[in-house]
Amino acid sequence: MNSWPVIIILAAFVLAFLVFVLPVIGLWVRATFSGVKVKVWGDLVGMRLRRVPPSQVVLSYISAAKAGLDMNCSILEAHYLAGGSMQNVVRALIAADKANIALTFQQAAAIDLAGRNIVDAVQTSVNPKVIDCPGASSANGMLDAVAKDGIRLLVKARVTVRTNLERLVGGATEETIIARVGQGIVSAIGSMASYKNVLENPDSISRKVLESGLDAQTAFEIVSIDIADVSVAGVGQIANVGAKLETDRADADKIMRQAEAEGRRAMAIATEQEMRARVQEMQAKVIEAQAEVPLAMAEAFRQGNLGVMDFYRMQNIMADTSMRESLAGGDEEEKS
Repeated sequence: MNSWPVIIILAAFVLAFLVFVLPVIGLWVRATFSGVKVKVWGDLVGMRLRRVPPSQVVLSYISAAKAGLDMNCSILEAHYLAGGSMQNVVRALIAADKANIALTFQQAAAIDLAGRNIVDAVQTSVNPKVIDCPGASSANGMLDAVAKDGIRLLVKARVTVRTNLERLVGGATEETIIARVGQGIVSAIGSMASYKNVLENPDSISRKVLESGLDAQTAFEIVSIDIADVSVAGVGQIANVGAKLETDRADADKIMRQAEAEGRRAMAIATEQEMRARVQEMQAKVIEAQAEVPLAMAEAFRQGNLGVMDFYRMQNIMADTSMRESLAGGDEEEKS
């Protein structure tokens, strides 16, 4: 009866061995023959209890150790528990070490946990990649720019970038590079006096854009900007915007000048009417003055300053004058 507790304890040990130890014996043997120190109870069994896949941790640890990296199971396990990818981090560290790129485990883990593809970032840092500008989301795959002379140009550029690992966390993505380069090209073309300058020397556009420091606060370093294609928009797409603008401006000037001429015409008509009114006013004054002549003559008769014979002589003179004027008027009508 006293042997039952011993049997139960032995059975528990055997069961624990079969459940926890036996599945990781193969990993322990593989790690030992690979020259990696791994504890069965402290590392492998503990991983199973913490629901961490021991195979991924050990294989990643072996790969890192064989590549000469200073690493242990604890940091790999901690990165896995944080939601990262151990395999990607180890692959990126090995690639960076072979390419003589300074990259620590903390940096790689931070980049991986930030949601960036650390392996692709290291590969792009070693082998720069080309980005089309504009991107695939563009309607016609070309940038639309207008020079100072109003000619519309269609431009396509290719941007060669290299990943900047130091700015990868928190740095802007490819979309920002595409947007900045597109804005720089449109601005550079807009500052050109003529579209011919762009067609003759497209390198000046790429140099001007490259000197603008468009890769600031981004995860990339711009290596070069190459103008892949530049062409004048077709006639059906209103290519000669400058001519159209000049036509619209001429029409606007014409309407403005017509309005000014109509204003001057109205002023002239008003002035003419004013002059006619003044003429009528002057004629009224003349008639008023003529009406005072008989009164003055009557007053002269009463005062004895004018005699009857003087009055008749004046009447004769007025009659002769009227006759001469009528005759002169008749001669002018005959001549006309």
